[in-house]
Amino acid sequence: MMKYKILIFTFCLSLLAFSQNKTTYTYAIKGLDTLKLDVYTPENIKDNDNLPVVLWMHGGGFSGGKRDNPDEVKLMNYLANHDYIGISISYRLLLKNSKTGSGCDCPKTLKQDIFRQAAIDYLDAAKYIIDNKETLQIDPTKIIAGGSSAGAEGVLNAVYLKAFFVDDISKYNNVSFAGVFSLAGALVNANYINKNNAIPTVLFHGTDDNLVPIGHAPHHYCSEDRLGYFLLDGSEVIADKLYEIGASYYFYKVIGGRHELCQIPFEQLDTVFHFFNKTIHLKQTIQTKRIVTKKP
Repeated sequence: MMKYKILIFTFCLSLLAFSQNKTTYTYAIKGLDTLKLDVYTPENIKDNDNLPVVLWMHGGGFSGGKRDNPDEVKLMNYLANHDYIGISISYRLLLKNSKTGSGCDCPKTLKQDIFRQAAIDYLDAAKYIIDNKETLQIDPTKIIAGGSSAGAEGVLNAVYLKAFFVDDISKYNNVSFAGVFSLAGALVNANYINKNNAIPTVLFHGTDDNLVPIGHAPHHYCSEDRLGYFLLDGSEVIADKLYEIGASYYFYKVIGGRHELCQIPFEQLDTVFHFFNKTIHLKQTIQTKRIVTKKP
């Protein structure tokens, strides 16, 4: 009998751990791509609640991945159980079925356009949720932009290089972000970060990432004679820039870490969102750089 009581108790706990509602919306149709987003809302949300939100962009080298990857779903469940609304989006995978992928045979001009289109897809998703803030019950002043790998690149460029990539920026006048959560991401040019647009930023990156550089270096470390030679500013450069201008950041740097730092760090999510609570909700300025060495 005791065995069955334990099983029932465990089952009830598991239900509590995933007490959220999921709804799917179409935020844009672009050519043959119908772009959707999944909204994960706490089950106990009240009618007059307007909650902070994490708008998440999955990774996959602009050729794969999906908004409901198991880790993305796990992250959304975490958020919904911590008084956030989690939103995971699809976007155009413009390198899907490409022979070159995003490596050194992919021309620089194509890479830059893919970065641009990913940023625009992300901004369109953000605009959609803001335009529908009452239905979704989100607080449009507390949107944390988050992403992994290719998704982190799309997110960082949407947040900090909107003026660089968007021709008609007035379309996104109502779009703003309260924070950024980047896993192994990079910017086209960190010099666009300034005191006026800097927001609390969380960065995870490995020093030996061979795909997305942690510093100022070519994407995939392509040599100058390759078509895919495309310089990026990774997390180290971004953190240094935020430090210089006195803006808040949390930089988790792994000596010897490779591109596995793009994986969602579930064991550190409490620390990440404690940082966002202090910097976004309590308006504190915090600059943290945590350096660890990868275990053999």
